[in-house]
Amino acid sequence: MKKLTSFSLGLLALSVSGLAHAAGDGSFEQVERGRYLATVGDCAACHTASTPDAKPFAGGVPIETPFGRLVGANITPDPETGIGKWSFDDFQRAMSEGIGHGGKRLYGAMPFTAYTKVTREDNAAIWAYLQTLQPVHHEVETNQLPFPFNVRTSLMGWNWLNFNKGEFKPQMDKSAEWNRGAYIVEGLGHCGTCHTPKNMIGGDKDSEFLQGAVVENWVAPDITVNKHTGIGNWTQEDLMQYLKTGSNRFDMASGPMAEEVTNSSQHWTDADLKAVAVYLKDSGHDSGSTAPAPVKAEDSAMVAGKHLYADRCSACHTPSGMGQEGLFPRLADSALINQPNATSLIRVVLAGSRPVATDSKPTAPSMPSFDANMSDADVANVLTYIRNSWGNAAAPVTASDVKDLRAELKK
Repeated sequence: MKKLTSFSLGLLALSVSGLAHAAGDGSFEQVERGRYLATVGDCAACHTASTPDAKPFAGGVPIETPFGRLVGANITPDPETGIGKWSFDDFQRAMSEGIGHGGKRLYGAMPFTAYTKVTREDNAAIWAYLQTLQPVHHEVETNQLPFPFNVRTSLMGWNWLNFNKGEFKPQMDKSAEWNRGAYIVEGLGHCGTCHTPKNMIGGDKDSEFLQGAVVENWVAPDITVNKHTGIGNWTQEDLMQYLKTGSNRFDMASGPMAEEVTNSSQHWTDADLKAVAVYLKDSGHDSGSTAPAPVKAEDSAMVAGKHLYADRCSACHTPSGMGQEGLFPRLADSALINQPNATSLIRVVLAGSRPVATDSKPTAPSMPSFDANMSDADVANVLTYIRNSWGNAAAPVTASDVKDLRAELKK
């Protein structure tokens, strides 16, 4: 009886805006809750451009897909270029069905396939918050896809194949905390949008949920409980620290994940951080990844890579690959290094990177670019060495892998 009571109380937390605000009454409490939920949902990632003169939520963020470019819409209450003519029911339908004002079908880059799990009450709070934004007159051409992908009627078929409508349904055999974490990861936080592999038409491979994918030439890594490529060796505290500060003893966030930490997870409540950690450590998802036989130390790529590492990398990452926590990422026995796809590693070596700076850790180190002074073979060799040393085991990187990404990054 006690467990049932605790679970029942916990269900109330899943709908944090309250039943009284189903249509959005615009109260201070509801608006502030909506502000927080919009942060958890990382709406700014696609709807607030990074240019110095950009206005919040006025759109204009390019989203590169395998099919062409989409651009984040203006979601300020401007009546001509934003959502000023929308009703709450329009917004609810966009979130839960992927159909906007006037029946316009939305592309999956707007993650309604995850947002469909968000409760109507939480959508009402987000809507109430959006109504308080400064209206910004900013025309955005959201659909820049080439023919035939720019024909929105094709999305009827896409939805039939890739979309399952419905609010989040708590699992009765799990705690309220676990269910809150599941609600964020599977729904509002839409973690699978980046971390789940996609099929040939851009839909999620649901059977491979959170097993990792490539997004805009970055690897969104495996975040299942797998110990070789996932977060199986991370504790709940490791996960909370990473989401709050952008770094922990295993990794430092960079690329799109750095943006997520900056815009979203560093601002989550401790309760939500813990709930997500509890869920991810007990999600029931395992990529099944196993360690291959590491490339032998006497292999020519390993020999060359060892010398390159000593010359170019060891001063920061240390000869043992352990790095310096909070300054230089650990490379030894690293799930990130063991990812099947080495795209992020190649990118960081070629283009450099600056990990996330957060309110709690405002000073972020930077990784220099080696594009100008390392050949394709050099980059391949040093990464092959890193991926097969100090407890790591992963496929070798080839010079052609590096050549292709180098050309892509120069476009």
